[in-house]
Amino acid sequence: MQLLRIELYKIFKKPRTYIAFATVLAITVLVQIALLANGQEFSDFLLQGVNTQFDLQGKVMNGYFVTYLILGALLVHVPLLVALVAGDAIAGEAASGTLRLVLTKPISRARLVLGKYLATVIYSIALLVWLAIVGLLVSLMLFGTGDLIIAKSYEVVILLESDVMWRYLCAFGFAALAMMAVAALSVFLSVMAENAIGPIVGTMGIVIVLTIISNLDLSLFDAIKPGLLTTHMLGWKGFFSDPVPYAAIGRSAAVLGAYIVGLIGATIIVFNRKDIQS
Repeated sequence: MQLLRIELYKIFKKPRTYIAFATVLAITVLVQIALLANGQEFSDFLLQGVNTQFDLQGKVMNGYFVTYLILGALLVHVPLLVALVAGDAIAGEAASGTLRLVLTKPISRARLVLGKYLATVIYSIALLVWLAIVGLLVSLMLFGTGDLIIAKSYEVVILLESDVMWRYLCAFGFAALAMMAVAALSVFLSVMAENAIGPIVGTMGIVIVLTIISNLDLSLFDAIKPGLLTTHMLGWKGFFSDPVPYAAIGRSAAVLGAYIVGLIGATIIVFNRKDIQS
């Protein structure tokens, strides 16, 4: 616990940590202002095929609908914000010349890695809680509540107001698991670098490339897509289907969990064998 408190202090004393919180706030506020000004036109455009077949009653542009749009826009980019901190976990100590001093303390390298990783996990969860506050709670205050209508490429899902909030709680929980996997990747890259820039940029590059591959509808990548990290990071969307595909969500959670265990295990192995010269 003492190690965890020290690592959290290191994280939250750095100005770069708050770039992520400011970015989430800025994007969320911009989306909310835009939808306050032109929300009705936007919802009519999204649901134009539905409106011609069904007479939708009630307030379509409500806080739940706005939050779904915000999550779709932000949860793809939050991993890049997580990398700003996770990539600095070990490489930042090496760059500042304090890593050898830290290792003189009576603590194993494995415990040091776990302490730094848990600190980045807490930071990632704090970022998602912040997103829930400014994205969900503020949107409900500005736009009110109502049934959630989601127009997908192959279906239209209508979720009753009483059946929505638990889905958001589960979606944020799943997103936390996805961010834990991204943090594990970034910490793994951090242990192999001597400065924080490499792991941060490396994590961003890997996530971007894998996201493109996951979204490309090409048979060339069909064999590898089920094993890609980014393929399963969007599993939170499954909670907004009716019925909820619990089996698919469970598989995605298992894959993300395997990534976490594998990457942190590899980080400990590499760190234990590394000759620390800084």
